[in-house]
Amino acid sequence: MSSLRSCLLGVALALASTFSQAADSVAYIISPAAGAVVKSPVTVVFGLRAPWGVAPAGTKLEKTGHHHLLVDAPLPDLSQPVPKDAQHLHFGGGQTETTLTLAPGKHTLQLLLGDFAHVPHQPPVMSEVVTITVE
Repeated sequence: MSSLRSCLLGVALALASTFSQAADSVAYIISPAAGAVVKSPVTVVFGLRAPWGVAPAGTKLEKTGHHHLLVDAPLPDLSQPVPKDAQHLHFGGGQTETTLTLAPGKHTLQLLLGDFAHVPHQPPVMSEVVTITVE
């Protein structure tokens, strides 16, 4: 009976490891949800799955970084530091949310995790693109 338990435990651990690896390296936008219709100002809440963690810019620790929010912008060159402008917002203090003033209409939001020097990780740690509509 104990060998059967050991076998089942081994299978469960292997499955858990597989699911954990599938979720690794994923940044995501907690809110607003994709397709949401919102009013400005819009609060955007960032998420990051383990084993990744948030650390301020300049902190050089494995599997950490800080968020960059891309607003109505395609992904930048992933081999270079993320640009800093109105469409590429930096959260080098380790922030996990922000409030944006957006004009009425459709907008896209995407998170991109940067390392201690604002360079995206390889492979990149980023969210799906979320499209929202501001009334």
